[in-house]
Amino acid sequence: MKVLIIEDEYHAAERLKKLLSAANPAIQILETIDSVEDAVSWFNSHPHPELVFMDIQLADGISFSIFEKCKIEAPVIFTTAFDEYALKAFKVNSIDYLMKPIDEDELTAALDKFQKIKSDQGSFKWLDEVIKNAGVKKYFKERFLIKKKDAYKVLMAENIAYFYSEDSLSFIIDHEGKNHIYDSTLNQIELELNPEKFFRINRKQIVHIDSIIGIHPYFNNRIKLDLHPSKNGDFIVSRDKVKAFKLWLDH
Repeated sequence: MKVLIIEDEYHAAERLKKLLSAANPAIQILETIDSVEDAVSWFNSHPHPELVFMDIQLADGISFSIFEKCKIEAPVIFTTAFDEYALKAFKVNSIDYLMKPIDEDELTAALDKFQKIKSDQGSFKWLDEVIKNAGVKKYFKERFLIKKKDAYKVLMAENIAYFYSEDSLSFIIDHEGKNHIYDSTLNQIELELNPEKFFRINRKQIVHIDSIIGIHPYFNNRIKLDLHPSKNGDFIVSRDKVKAFKLWLDH
């Protein structure tokens, strides 16, 4: 069985390789990829594997965006540390997802499930249609419930300029410049956002495409952004995200 691993955590990838080898010595690991960009390039230039193990949060973004950029004809088993909305979107694909740290018995069960589906279906070309029809976009978060003293307010995603974190809290700045506390982490928020509209430029900031009004080269091979409304300090695209950010802008 030919398997592709898409995982940006070295130790997690090595553990998965060992578990797969123990579960089935006939498994051949074709390659380990750690980014959305490299995954898209790989799928566009190689015959597709029989099975893909894919982490959700990669070095340069969320792996769901891979499906937007290339056709994948292989079944996917997702591996993640985040049991949130995004996972529910892919529960319909009849493969599986595994929570980290991956349990040996759960991995074996997932492989057994894969073999059964392969035997029943004969081909996995149906998977791409399932993903397309039930896909990620259907599950992107469109509304954010904000608590305001003794009341609540609903903020639409298109009215959000950016998210940021500070002192272990997450905040939303809307297009009017108003600041809202939001009870979630940026890691969780990122999983729920439409990657066509939002990009996480660093550990502490996620920006909406419509809020960007200026883009400038910055020292140490980074990029500085002008946002509207402009609040809460500088907006710097971290060096490891610059290439992915440029691709996102040019999409």
